Amino acid sequence: MSLLMNGNEWRTATGKGVTVAVIDSGIDASHPELAGRVLESFEARLVEKRVVFESSEAGDSAGHGTACAGIIAKIAPDVKFSSIKVLGAGGLGDGHAFLSGLEWAIKQKHKVINLSLGTTKPQFFAPLHDLLDRAYQAGCIVVAAANNLPQPSFPSVFSSSLISVIKSEETDPLNFGFQFGEVIELTAPGVNVRTAWPGGGHKNLTGNSFACPQIAGVIALLLETRPEMTPFEVKSALYSIAKENAGIQD
Repeated sequence: MSLLMNGNEWRTATGKGVTVAVIDSGIDASHPELAGRVLESFEARLVEKRVVFESSEAGDSAGHGTACAGIIAKIAPDVKFSSIKVLGAGGLGDGHAFLSGLEWAIKQKHKVINLSLGTTKPQFFAPLHDLLDRAYQAGCIVVAAANNLPQPSFPSVFSSSLISVIKSEETDPLNFGFQFGEVIELTAPGVNVRTAWPGGGHKNLTGNSFACPQIAGVIALLLETRPEMTPFEVKSALYSIAKENAGIQD
């Protein structure tokens, strides 16, 4: 556990000094659990057949982004957010906007990027693969949710360059698991998760989308403890913790 400094020191961290980029449907920055934590909000816009990102006060168009941010904030109460809005009403969006949002976050060198979304369209396989390689080389720690349907989605299957997550019925976010030999590596709470919802409310939600930010929140705790950690070191630390959670001895 040398990657984790003094063993379990990260468990008492709060995410102070860490910013998580949430690429999603936006974040309701006025929600009581998120007020003062959203440092910046950008939205994808199509300008002359090109996707550009502009500062936006539109908030959350579907609730999905706010829910994900709320989960992260519960685990890491001092974390800050960068909202990168690529999904519209109903949580629907264009694949090119998704790619552009990820590229934007990488160019901004966001240390932690939460991707509770993906695509099954094969034309996005290669460009997403290239972007994830760039993210890894830039030191960006990307956490992606597995598809809720029984088919692979991108980029969650690119497990060498990101951290992929699928839901479990566990309720303690710190008691996450590791699926040895599986493409989707980590398991985290994702069933009946109570979290923030636009307008100051809450919802109980189920899905891989809500397991993904559980791991992003844990990573924020690790990075407060060791801000210089690389994507490889973070993944190694998560594996070590998951082994401890499962009672597996090296």
